[in-house]
Amino acid sequence: MSEHNWAGNLAYSGSVATPSTREELTALVRSASDIRPLGSRHSFNRIADTTGMLLSTAGLTPTVEIDGERRIARVSGGQRYGDVARRLQAEGWALGNLASLPHISVAGAIATGTHGSGDRNRSLAGAVAGVEIATADGDVRWIRRGDPSFDGAVVSLGALGVVLDVELDIEPTFDVAQTVYENVPWDAILADLDAVTSLAYSVSLFTTWRDPAIVDQVWLKARSDQAPAPADVLGALPAAGPRHPLPGVAADNCTEQGGVAGPWLDRLAHFRLGFTPSQGAELQSEYFVARADAAAAVRALQPLAERIVPFLYVTEVRMIAADDLWLSGAFGRDTVGFHFTWHRDQPAVEALLPLIEEALAPFAPRPHWGKVFTLPADEIRARYPRWERFAALRGEFDPRGVFRNAFLTELGA
Repeated sequence: MSEHNWAGNLAYSGSVATPSTREELTALVRSASDIRPLGSRHSFNRIADTTGMLLSTAGLTPTVEIDGERRIARVSGGQRYGDVARRLQAEGWALGNLASLPHISVAGAIATGTHGSGDRNRSLAGAVAGVEIATADGDVRWIRRGDPSFDGAVVSLGALGVVLDVELDIEPTFDVAQTVYENVPWDAILADLDAVTSLAYSVSLFTTWRDPAIVDQVWLKARSDQAPAPADVLGALPAAGPRHPLPGVAADNCTEQGGVAGPWLDRLAHFRLGFTPSQGAELQSEYFVARADAAAAVRALQPLAERIVPFLYVTEVRMIAADDLWLSGAFGRDTVGFHFTWHRDQPAVEALLPLIEEALAPFAPRPHWGKVFTLPADEIRARYPRWERFAALRGEFDPRGVFRNAFLTELGA
């Protein structure tokens, strides 16, 4: 039986190996001619695929080692964020942010530039202080913040080797209260987007585009040590009960709402760790543009509403702070991400995406590395000023091209 990704739209081409020790893992890497690291399978394209060996680190002993003085946690990269979060919370510590679902692996999330939301919150990769990589020759190397290659080694697309452990910035634990507001006009939001996105520590805007003038839901996640959520958002009141981002879906699998404060790990993600997140059988696309272009990008997408609606569950709009990581979607600029959760109709979605990419073209969109997109490779490379430096770094770490699959070859990495 073929191995599939989480959403079921992709059957992997190679065989999966899950070593139980580091020694076994490095021996596999050393002897391989065609290998790719495989995370928690929350990618929707062939970034992790190969006809050779797909290597998972999920079988290694999970560890979380906390250095409170340095405010650093060393964690095994194959763990899910939700599991790491539980260990940190038990010791009184927290991560600064989480993605919308806690089911993703640490190494896979940082390698693809995955993120949460918040004006001052960088992507999950922005919290990385160091990565430990098993390279193609079987050696194990640490690259830490401040090293010359660090900014290229974090969002690495799995091209440099297999990430074993990761050092993450941590802080003392904190509580968050989550409140959902409904039916806010885009015009009112875009008149002063900064005023809306600064209302809470993390803010997400959800729209189905069924009424292209309306944001269906605004999710505010307010830290208890900061300002509380407001009584209304531009006149919109809190929802009468818990809400799921997808229309018509019960909110049982979502984290607690209604302004009830609770630990960060139970609020910053949209979905609970113990349940299937989002829709499950779906496709996802996401495009990053400069924060300064957010309003114009929304205006460019609104005329496509009738084309988008038949294939869409929901679009989420999130804010990501700038970073210096070479292949990060937020490299060098405060960023807004337009995330599309689609029905699992691959031909229809792939036919629609060029229209969305054309509409966003004036804003030089960068696609999320783990999701579905159709942008040409030369356009993608042009949007990353450090692309050539990354390609050189890949050649330094993997001169035999052991980790270079069709996805990377088409990109020119």
